[in-house]
Amino acid sequence: MDAMGLSLAAIAVIFMSALGMMLAIAIAVANRYLWVHEDPRVERLDEMLPATNCGACGQAGCHAFAEALVREEVQPAKCTVSDPETIERIAEFLGVDAGEEEKRIAMLACAGGSHVARMRSHYEGLATCRAAAVVGGGPKECVWGCIGLGDCADVCDFDAIHLDRHGLPQVNPDLCTACGDCVDICPKGLFSIHPVSHRLWVACNNRLHGEEAEAECEVACNACGRCARDAAPGLIEIRDNLAVVNYEKNDLADRKAIERCPTGAIVWREEDGRIVRGRETRRIVRDRPLPLKCA
Repeated sequence: MDAMGLSLAAIAVIFMSALGMMLAIAIAVANRYLWVHEDPRVERLDEMLPATNCGACGQAGCHAFAEALVREEVQPAKCTVSDPETIERIAEFLGVDAGEEEKRIAMLACAGGSHVARMRSHYEGLATCRAAAVVGGGPKECVWGCIGLGDCADVCDFDAIHLDRHGLPQVNPDLCTACGDCVDICPKGLFSIHPVSHRLWVACNNRLHGEEAEAECEVACNACGRCARDAAPGLIEIRDNLAVVNYEKNDLADRKAIERCPTGAIVWREEDGRIVRGRETRRIVRDRPLPLKCA
């Protein structure tokens, strides 16, 4: 290598060394002036929290919730995944009141399993509700109804949703954390998150009227209006051929609203999660799937 080559090599080494030193100084200065102190309690709270990062508390994850706890922006009870003992332990650690938070769960606005809801076709393809919904809205005669391929069960990290023998999702209220993943995944928008005190529930989303609705599903709301007439004023209205509960008047809700429902589309949820239908609701004993409409 000639002298010029050596000089260029030396210049390159010096330049890279100087650049590296400048970058190191810049990082050191940034670390000195931009470093954000984190309260050591956050790490301890992180260890106490369930590490599910479900978002049911309204925060981005458990670490964000721990930071919000330290800033006293939320109360420990806001974490509905933790058991009462853990909530109390967190409250004692922070020296704050645990607070109260009503348990919330995911609820499905459909009761149309294969034994009561008619299928118009047999779907073959990718076994997901989202894929089936692309094909003409899905194989079910009721285009608003649950497709029943279990996307909600697959996405639930808490094993809180299982399909029953009729292909209808069932939510275990003891395991549900109200994270909302089932709400996001359902292509029909049938799941929503509700406090357990919302005991009056319309388990239907069909928008047809009368016999048209019942021809597609035997447990569909037929918009007869009996529930609205029997309930407290303003508690229930018929909107787009579907009974809608005004939960702002939830304190007026009682079982009278369900008693004359002919199809059982509106139900009452007991405290233990048991579903109660009205005394005049038709009882369906069929256990086998209905035949295809085109069969």
